[in-house]
Amino acid sequence: MEFPVEVALAELVSVLPTTPGWWYEVKLDGHRTVMWRTADGVRLQARSGRDVTAKWLDIALPGMELPPGVVLDGEAAVVVDERISFEAAQSRAASTPARARQLAEEHPALFVVWDVLALPSGDVRGRPYVDRRAMMLDVLSGLASPSRIQAVSATDDLSVAHAWYNSLQDTGVEGVVAKLGTSPYRPGRSSSWKKVRHAETVDAGLVGYTGPAQRPRALVVRLPDGRLRLTRAIGARLAAQVAAQLAESGSGRATRLGTGETYTAVEVSRLVEVLAGTTRHATVTVTRLR
Repeated sequence: MEFPVEVALAELVSVLPTTPGWWYEVKLDGHRTVMWRTADGVRLQARSGRDVTAKWLDIALPGMELPPGVVLDGEAAVVVDERISFEAAQSRAASTPARARQLAEEHPALFVVWDVLALPSGDVRGRPYVDRRAMMLDVLSGLASPSRIQAVSATDDLSVAHAWYNSLQDTGVEGVVAKLGTSPYRPGRSSSWKKVRHAETVDAGLVGYTGPAQRPRALVVRLPDGRLRLTRAIGARLAAQVAAQLAESGSGRATRLGTGETYTAVEVSRLVEVLAGTTRHATVTVTRLR
């Protein structure tokens, strides 16, 4: 297996599957991260494939306790005032390495693991979920306790999954993910992984913006069905995060939407979440940068 790896993604559904054979995991509101324990260190990969090791050194360092050859998939999460804070994780991911170290001192991160992709013996993505989870728990049992690397909570009891969904939202739990116990780890989106969120959103590609690159006013996104849509005006925090991405992407080009609005088109390998209920309108509402 070579760095980076294409991650598995869950299909967004409105209700959890109830047929036998499904397992359920708590879905945390953090940053998707893959941890690679190499022969001489640890590398961290974002969902996009970017190397983000410098942003999350506080979880990379305890990863050195893992056996070389282990690759783990999970979520980098930051707890603020006893609540998982996506905003804090987003600030960390968008910061410089020096600023990331300062943020780590204020609010250390956790790496919450839900899958193992490789062991020292080789690639295990083709094994069933229940086997991979047992392997993952075995690997994590060798870490010092307490550790900043932890296993996600999982159950095959639907009533427990419903209790998690209904009671944990105030702690920063975003929802519940259901995984078929027999399913292998498949890159890309798969119907054998399903997720239910408290806020129904869809992922859209970031393809452009209006206003200055240093403070974009609105975004242009590509929806899953291929339509381009202008978003509503974005707030200052999101604008600053997008501006940091635009600074890395280089200059764009002026163009127009089919509805006539002018915007600057860019090539950025990032997604944004938009409210699902707004996608049928001319403008959509962005909830956050992925």
